Amino acid sequence: MIVFWIAVGVISAAIAGLVLHRAARAAASGETGDSTLPLYQRQLAEIEDLADRGLIAADERRSAHAEAARRLLSAADASGPAWTATMGGRRTLVALAAAAPVAALGLYLATGSPGYGDQPYAQRLDQWRAAPPTQLDAPRMAAVLRSVTQERPSDPEPLRFLAIAEMASGDAAAAARALRQALRLAPDRADLWESLGEALMVAAEGEVTPQAAAAFQRALEQDPQAATARFHLARGRIEAGEVAQGLAEWRSLLADLPMADPRRPVLQAAIADVSAGPRPTPSAAATVGAPEILAMVEGLAARLAVEPDDPEGWVRLVRSYGVLGDAARRDAALSQARARYADNPQILSQLTQAAAAEPMP
Repeated sequence: MIVFWIAVGVISAAIAGLVLHRAARAAASGETGDSTLPLYQRQLAEIEDLADRGLIAADERRSAHAEAARRLLSAADASGPAWTATMGGRRTLVALAAAAPVAALGLYLATGSPGYGDQPYAQRLDQWRAAPPTQLDAPRMAAVLRSVTQERPSDPEPLRFLAIAEMASGDAAAAARALRQALRLAPDRADLWESLGEALMVAAEGEVTPQAAAAFQRALEQDPQAATARFHLARGRIEAGEVAQGLAEWRSLLADLPMADPRRPVLQAAIADVSAGPRPTPSAAATVGAPEILAMVEGLAARLAVEPDDPEGWVRLVRSYGVLGDAARRDAALSQARARYADNPQILSQLTQAAAAEPMP
């Protein structure tokens, strides 16, 4: 590797010197004069030749000759002296051109890692695939799953897991692309339509956009009891001003959920918040942008209820409830997360730190 960079530096210096040397020769020989003068002179000669051969009339000859002569005189008046430089100036330019790649090479040798071996992407990918999934962060897991989807192009399940990894990486658009590809393979799966709706909603910063609502509607066509789709469609109606209808749909969903369903506390809290109406005093839930923030937090809670194996998601949820000042839901989420990751001290520590987040004023 070091030999390669030395060779590149030497070649760069040689090329720079060659270019400057050629420019100096052009200046010395007058080649840098106005190149339009010979053009107009040749044009005059061609006009005379065409007239002599009888190809243009006398009037046309005089008009064309006058125009070409006018342009020639104008170019001659506008042209300045050819560029010149003193010998000292030329040497300085050549020295600077040669020094630039040498300085770049020296900087690389001082701060770079010239002795570090190449790490081809394929080799790194093989290492990630051989490692336990719990040791990979979300972007590396997404890279592994992308390779799995190429090996199993007719299986929608790797695409579903890829979407989860992309969401954990913070790339909702990539998650939506993976889900659309999965739905081309399995268009009758309600869970994929629900996940697509959530990905579109996250990409829109928590808003139930028309595209997200359409995905949730497709999920209900496949499964009329799809809880996530019902929750977000009702929330979309509430945000659109149809509060009574949205609350009625939420209460209907709550009645359909089993008593042991972990989503019930989230839904009950959402119903209570909306039913309480506007708060009389300023608070985190009444500040500018709070509806969008609450929507994102509720969306995260709903996703974790469906896909609970996401430690980073639980940490964000606990911190979000703490920042919003909702101690009851913060403690409930903290208890669920601690029970799930009781054997992982690192995650437990992150959860504790998240729970200590100060509420917004």
